[in-house]
Amino acid sequence: MFKDPRATIKSVDMAEDMQQDAIEIAIRAFTQFAIEREMAAYLKKEFDRKYGLTWHCIVGRNFGSFVTHETNHFIYFYLGQIAILLYKSG
Repeated sequence: MFKDPRATIKSVDMAEDMQQDAIEIAIRAFTQFAIEREMAAYLKKEFDRKYGLTWHCIVGRNFGSFVTHETNHFIYFYLGQIAILLYKSG
């Protein structure tokens, strides 16, 4: 599993290089945007561009979720106290 001192991965079904991209893109989003919705949109668009359609992203401090995703295309992690759920559906 990919390790980054800034990120705490809670659940993952994703290749390590893709995990690294998710964390690096999330860090970029957090430095560029102040609104969680804009952070989520940035992550989704970057993953759509790099890994093909159709990615979904949720960013926030308090949410529940239950999703169906393509195999090897799911990550749920924290940067600080903000959670990021990023997954691809077919």
